[in-house]
Amino acid sequence: MNTKAAQFFNDLKQAIENDNLVLPTLPEVALKVRDAVEDDDASAQQIADVLEQDASLSARLLQVANSPVYRGQSKVIDIQTAITRLGLTQVRDIVIRLAMKQMFQATNDTMELNFRRIWNTAVEVAAISRMLAVTIRGINPEQAMLAGLVHNIGALPVLVMAEEDDELFQDAHALGELLYALQDPVGEIILRTWNFPDALTEVVINAHNFNYNHEGRANLVDIVQLSLLQGNFIPPQYMPENWQQTPAFTKLGMDTDVNIIEMEDSQQQIEQTRQTLQM
Repeated sequence: MNTKAAQFFNDLKQAIENDNLVLPTLPEVALKVRDAVEDDDASAQQIADVLEQDASLSARLLQVANSPVYRGQSKVIDIQTAITRLGLTQVRDIVIRLAMKQMFQATNDTMELNFRRIWNTAVEVAAISRMLAVTIRGINPEQAMLAGLVHNIGALPVLVMAEEDDELFQDAHALGELLYALQDPVGEIILRTWNFPDALTEVVINAHNFNYNHEGRANLVDIVQLSLLQGNFIPPQYMPENWQQTPAFTKLGMDTDVNIIEMEDSQQQIEQTRQTLQM
């Protein structure tokens, strides 16, 4: 992080501490669902009762439950059936994903373009992450998808604060450099505020640290990093020269003789996930 980025980060943290900059927040219903699922005695009916407090969220959950990614042999027509079919943990993750999309609402056209770009990147990384996780033992595809979706959440407060500096906001190169430098540390602040699990917080901390290494089998950070590299979402100046030699690539057991993962056979799965996330 260069001096300018470090100063901006310090100013941003101070603005948060002084309540001059509001961090993105999860809707109350999403938080209630998360808390209820963490209760070992929670039932599908209890979760349904919580979700039905938000008609829009309930309708979107039904839509997702009937999407190609999740649908069964028969159409789901009520929330409790959807929860029973999907399972409590999966419903929790889906509700959080649906709620996150609401955070990408801008107040003007310029911010709309920036927010849309960040959201679209998150969706693409999430879709690739889910596809990769299906083939990796010990990685939950739903968690991988959520990890991909939150990996750049830290860019939102950076954009909001940068908008106050006309010179910076109109300088696409400088703004891009700032977003890349700060999205991970700011993302950590957000996920710790949300009390997210350490595994997901670790993703936002290290998503763009391609020297990141750890003991044991591949984890969510490795999945998201490979998705970022495979999807070509890293600016050229930050792209590892030989990304097939990064720890993430090795952890995931990819063929070190190739630099591109063949994904043609997985395009339908990726497209279905992409469409589901855009609901």
